Amino acid sequence: MDSRAAPAGDLGDVSRMGRERVECGGVPMTALSEQVRAAIAGNVRHARRTRGLSIRDLADRCGFSKAMLSQIERGLANPTVEVLSGIAEALDLSFADITRTPLYEPQVMRRTAADAAARTLLSSMDRRRFEIYESLLPPEHSHESAPHGRGSEEFAYVVSGAVTLEIASWTVRLRAGDAVRFSSEAEHSYQTGARASRLLTMVSMPAD
Repeated sequence: MDSRAAPAGDLGDVSRMGRERVECGGVPMTALSEQVRAAIAGNVRHARRTRGLSIRDLADRCGFSKAMLSQIERGLANPTVEVLSGIAEALDLSFADITRTPLYEPQVMRRTAADAAARTLLSSMDRRRFEIYESLLPPEHSHESAPHGRGSEEFAYVVSGAVTLEIASWTVRLRAGDAVRFSSEAEHSYQTGARASRLLTMVSMPAD
């Protein structure tokens, strides 16, 4: 293995460290690097667009070139910590905001046939504040929900009946005993069929 260290602050380039052998938590660094670059790309692009800024506007704010920003938003660049900090400041974000990995796909826990006194459905190790709701949804009903804010997550458990959970990018069918965890930063809805459904939901938000 090459003993030369990677440049400080380089989040993506691990080629000099031996791509095949370097792992973090059991995940190959090549895959981890792609995840980090994709997360940064999505966070920068989303923040810029929600603020109504063009890439040129952001370039003027942070002092980096349009070409560099475009590569970052497409997940093609390996930005240093200094570059990410400058972009975060220009977008009024923290460094954690710009590098966090949101839940792109729902985590679904299906009901089990075996009887059990207790089972863990879903969990989170983060320090967060939360709100819990119990909802009785009538038949043929669509319960629409607005986004709950940056970094928010929603947990849902179907007590009875069945619902279809929809977000712009995916749809999942849930029956009694199923649970799901997903990012609630976008609009979402729960839809019932011919029967009423009872639903427990918890909205979890960053503590700070």
